[in-house]
Amino acid sequence: MPDFKIAPSILSADFARLGEEVDNVIAAGADVVHFDVMDNHYVPNLTIGPLVCDALRKHGVTADIDVHLMVKPVDRIIPDFAAAGASYITFHPEASEHIDRTLQLIHNEGCKAGLVFNPATPLDYLTYVMDKVDMILLMSVNPGFGGQSFIPATLDKLTEARRLIDESGLDIRLEVDGGVKVDNIREIAEAGADMFVAGSAVFGAASESDPNTYDSVIAAFREELAKATV
Repeated sequence: MPDFKIAPSILSADFARLGEEVDNVIAAGADVVHFDVMDNHYVPNLTIGPLVCDALRKHGVTADIDVHLMVKPVDRIIPDFAAAGASYITFHPEASEHIDRTLQLIHNEGCKAGLVFNPATPLDYLTYVMDKVDMILLMSVNPGFGGQSFIPATLDKLTEARRLIDESGLDIRLEVDGGVKVDNIREIAEAGADMFVAGSAVFGAASESDPNTYDSVIAAFREELAKATV
């Protein structure tokens, strides 16, 4: 059984109490904290920067922080997120003039590096940099907004990416982001993913009567993953 990781996206969290929100999802069984960094340039939205990452580390968050950069250009901001405590830094190949150099920059800053592929972006960019990639992130929605529906064609793309990873023999995470729910996470895992970003599906599970409880949805994810045939 693969080492599945659940990575709630704080894009859907209550930012007025972000430290508490992150503490609660980690306590409920989540593995990784996912950052959606948007610049109102590469994508039509504006979200968070390195200061938020640094604040969570100072708050006491020790889990891996997975920073997904939806910014263009990317190189200027990478050292800032590394200094702020990022574990993984992933970026879109379209947002870098020199992909190999950007991957090297992330590694030189002490972080794991990854490439992010939009729904219509081919995996060809991996051809000459597989040995420099620690993570491949497939977007199963178009980037820029939370709460979108999963694009089914991503399943075939996941299968292709999993084949490339297996053939390489390298230790590379295969992450999926967008529209991941309890009712589709098993199918996504069976297509090859081993890390799952979920924003609204996790943080939206809190009720007004018990706003701090995420145990049930994380447990439901785990139950579905345990059933996956991989």
